[in-house]
Amino acid sequence: MAEEDLPKPEPKEIDSRLAMELQHLCEDALLRGFPSGSERCDNCLYYLNPDDKLAYCWHPKLRILVGADWWCQWWETNEES
Repeated sequence: MAEEDLPKPEPKEIDSRLAMELQHLCEDALLRGFPSGSERCDNCLYYLNPDDKLAYCWHPKLRILVGADWWCQWWETNEES
């Protein structure tokens, strides 16, 4: 099948629903795509793999993939970092 024969990708209903849920999560959690001073996800207690640029946050109110340089209101110091 030639590339020009492929249908143009379009978001599905689930994509719109998930985007809205994640937007609400960002607003409710004060989840930001940038650090707050020296506080950032990769030095937070809840960031599962501190060596990864993208990792799972296991905070009970989030439980999503987050970026190393992100920050949220539930940031807690990781005594190991």
